[in-house]
Amino acid sequence: MQSDVTPLILTFNEKANIERMLKPLNWAREIVVVDSGSTDGTLEILGNYQSVRVIQRSFDDHTSQWNFGLQQIATSWVLSLDADYVLTQSIVEELLTMKLEERVVAYAVAFRYVVCGKPLRGSLYPDRVVLFRRDACRYINNGHTQVLQVQGAVGRLKAKIDHDDRKPLTRWLDSQRAYARLEADYLERKSLESSRWPDRLRRSIWPAAPAAFLYTLLIKGCLFDGWPGWFYALQRTYAELLLSLELLDRRLGSSNQPQLTAQRDSNVHCPNTTVLASHDIDSRD
Repeated sequence: MQSDVTPLILTFNEKANIERMLKPLNWAREIVVVDSGSTDGTLEILGNYQSVRVIQRSFDDHTSQWNFGLQQIATSWVLSLDADYVLTQSIVEELLTMKLEERVVAYAVAFRYVVCGKPLRGSLYPDRVVLFRRDACRYINNGHTQVLQVQGAVGRLKAKIDHDDRKPLTRWLDSQRAYARLEADYLERKSLESSRWPDRLRRSIWPAAPAAFLYTLLIKGCLFDGWPGWFYALQRTYAELLLSLELLDRRLGSSNQPQLTAQRDSNVHCPNTTVLASHDIDSRD
C-alpha cells in the first residue's frame, strides 16, 4: 500500500517535533512538507531526509495551506499529519498491511494525548481523518482551523496516533488569543439550531470553562495522571476561558480591538457527504 500513499505535513518552526514525526515514516517513497517560513532549524532537519520534498509557501490560513499541499501530491492517497503527531509502531504496521476497501474513501483515527512524555488516560482531542483519497476530499474553513470535507464512506483505523507536542508553552499561549477570536467569529455565524451541544455550551459563556475543567479531570481521568493531567486540564480550561471572554466582550459591545492573524500552529462522525473536523475547539494546539 505504501507505494500509493504520500504523507503530507505542514510546518512552521517545528524543530522540537519534526524529527520524531519523520522517523516512523521511513517507509514512504516521498514525504511532502509545506513550510511557511521556519527559522528555528526545522528546514535543516528536513534536509537530512532524502525522501522529504519541502515546498515553501507564505501562510494565509490553514485551509489554503492544506489544499495547496494536496495539489503537490501525485499518489491517489494522502496521509495528512500535523508535525506534533507521532506514529506508533502499531499504527505503522496497520498502515503497511491494511487492505483499502473499495467503497471507503477516507479513514479516521483516534489519538492518545501525550504531555511531557506521559500518555494521558483520556483527552478532549477529537478523532480525525488522516488517510484519504485525494480526489474525494477537500479542506474547508471552520472556526479557528480547517475541516476535511469527505465525499464518500469513512472507515476507521484500529491503532492510535500519539499527539505529543514538545514546543514551549509560550508558543501555545501566543496562539490562543487569535484562535479565540476566530472561534468566536465561527460561533456567531452558526445558528443556535444547527449548533452542536458543545458550541451551545460555549455560547452560554459562563459554563464552558468550568465544564471543560471538570470534564477533563473527572470524566476523562486526567486527575489520575499526575501533574501532566493537571497541565492538560488547565490548558483546556484556559482556552475555553479566553473564548468566553471574547464572546462576552462582543456581547457587551466593547470590542474595538483590531483583528488578530491566526498563528501558523496547528488542531466526528456518514451519508455520502461527511464533514470531519481535523481539529476541534477542544483541542487547540
